[in-house]
Amino acid sequence: MDREGIRKRHGRLQIGSAAALGALTLGLALAPRVRAADNELTLSGNVRIRQEYLDGQYRPGYDAEDQMLAMRSDVLAQWKHGDWTLAAMISDSRAYETGEGSYLTVNEVNALEPVQLNVQRRFAAPFGEGSSASVMLGRFTLNLGSRRLISSDDYRNTPQGSTGVFTQMQFSNRAQWSLFYVLPQQRLPSDFDSLLDNEVQLDREGWDQQLWGTFFSTPGLLPGAQTEFEYVGFREKDHGSHATRDRDLHNFGVRALRVPATGRYDFDLEGIYQTGSVSSGSSATAARLDVDAYLLHVAIGYSFNASWKPRLSLQLNRATGDEAGGKYHRFDTLFGSRSADFAPSGIYGMVGRTNIDLAGFRLEVAPTARLDGYATIFGLWAADRHDTFSTSGIGDPSGNSGSFAGTQFQARARYWILPKKLRAQVDMVWVDRGELLRDAPNASPHGNPLYGALALTWSF
Repeated sequence: MDREGIRKRHGRLQIGSAAALGALTLGLALAPRVRAADNELTLSGNVRIRQEYLDGQYRPGYDAEDQMLAMRSDVLAQWKHGDWTLAAMISDSRAYETGEGSYLTVNEVNALEPVQLNVQRRFAAPFGEGSSASVMLGRFTLNLGSRRLISSDDYRNTPQGSTGVFTQMQFSNRAQWSLFYVLPQQRLPSDFDSLLDNEVQLDREGWDQQLWGTFFSTPGLLPGAQTEFEYVGFREKDHGSHATRDRDLHNFGVRALRVPATGRYDFDLEGIYQTGSVSSGSSATAARLDVDAYLLHVAIGYSFNASWKPRLSLQLNRATGDEAGGKYHRFDTLFGSRSADFAPSGIYGMVGRTNIDLAGFRLEVAPTARLDGYATIFGLWAADRHDTFSTSGIGDPSGNSGSFAGTQFQARARYWILPKKLRAQVDMVWVDRGELLRDAPNASPHGNPLYGALALTWSF
């Protein structure tokens, strides 16, 4: 059966269950908010449909063109009683118009998953007037600090959940301190045929993957800026037939942030040092390597006083790559989000936070309350020419193909068709390939990558 036939077959197979979930979501959206005495029950969520297209596939071994109709529905129920909150969220992520030769992973498909199921307790003024604290236990999503290490990336079709405990404290001077220990949810199924069929299988979490850390944010250390400190630890080991590289990583980060405001400069400066150990391969006898890697992010912008609210910023990023020697230098972004700094994920996802040097400009505009957008131009290099460039899968161990990967042009526009209810989003990315993406031994023969996506999101 040809690829188009496969796409049509799988589209018919699962579209009924997606329609049923959509009908359920519509019914929940129409349900009223229920209040009684000290109790409150609320239902909220969103439905997003996104058509993606990729021409000039850069990944070795895939078709020259790819497309995906990504559908994601989230329904969140919350019951509040005094200082207690119970929350449950069902997320349904499916992909259509895919087939053999498509790039399809657990980042696109995770059907009917209870991503959140937790209880939260809030405490008023535990450290004096103006302070607060909360403790959350169960399944939930995490977005920590800059989200460059821990995030549930909203552009990606599947949310990232975790199971464990999260506590947050806020002090009267606006400082915040968070601590957490979680087991990341490992999305299932993971084999291509099951993903193609949008099969329903509950995710798992276990002691084979553990994530923990702390985050502290405070104003006042720098004039007009927020200063953040973080530590994130991650440990994994083999589970059954699933072999891993037994990562044991420790991340120490510091960030200085000044939020944009009209008529002034702003900045976002962050450095993360990564240490620990990793196996040189996934076999049980693979040698252990010490990790010595880092990330640097620099963004300096200015917001002009104009009706269309332009902001122009210079952006520099470096995430180390591996090189010959006794240590491992390739930075691991763990569960970090890429879309805010670099480019969309989805079936594009060429640029991530590893083995990359990036420099360029971003222009943001917001002409009206309903319309906003931005455009970027970035030069892309491999931080180490002997390592695979970023998340592309393309590399030249000899280093003879150079380090310049190309120039990436990106644009995004969003418009509220119905304010706070229905929003449209258009994304486009084009890459003029450099010598590394053209000449590497495993470089794609399909030309310059062009990615486009059109999305509609209904929120309730």
